[in-house]
Amino acid sequence: MSALVNQITLSTPRIMLKSITPSIINELFKNKNKDEIMAYFGADEAIYDHLKSMVEQGMEAYRVSSFYFLLIDKNSEKVIGECGFHTWNMPHRKAELFYNLRNENDKRKGLMSEAVTVVLNYGFTQLALHRVAALTAPSNDASIALLKHFGFVKEGILREDYVVNGINEDSVCFSLLKWEWDKRLAD
Repeated sequence: MSALVNQITLSTPRIMLKSITPSIINELFKNKNKDEIMAYFGADEAIYDHLKSMVEQGMEAYRVSSFYFLLIDKNSEKVIGECGFHTWNMPHRKAELFYNLRNENDKRKGLMSEAVTVVLNYGFTQLALHRVAALTAPSNDASIALLKHFGFVKEGILREDYVVNGINEDSVCFSLLKWEWDKRLAD
């Protein structure tokens, strides 16, 4: 596939991170067929349908966007997950971190710690973020441990914040500020 406009590639010892932005997604849907798009994202039908709806319904609002990376295993060259920022509010220099490993076999191996390290660093240095929030289910011990590992501070509970299987559930809100990240790197 030809190089995409504004494509950023980062790397860790085990993962290649390939940037995805609304403009990249729009370009792919404008110039590639369904099979090429699915191959690019390592996507199944559900992921393809989600991306298609993003293109059709719009991904950006005034001053709010997303910026994330596909996580690609260097050995298998397969997409294993995503990590990045959504609800990126540029004027206020804040965004919400999200992360996902698609396969249970890839979890508990430190892969997400590798990815989050470079994604946070990119967010604070290249996207000029001041504040990164992260929301997780109160029962998601692995996610809470990951956030605490990076120095995120628990701010509180967002009551009935998101819907899972038709039921509104709580989110635990964490945040990390740029000066906290800088201090962590200096220690």
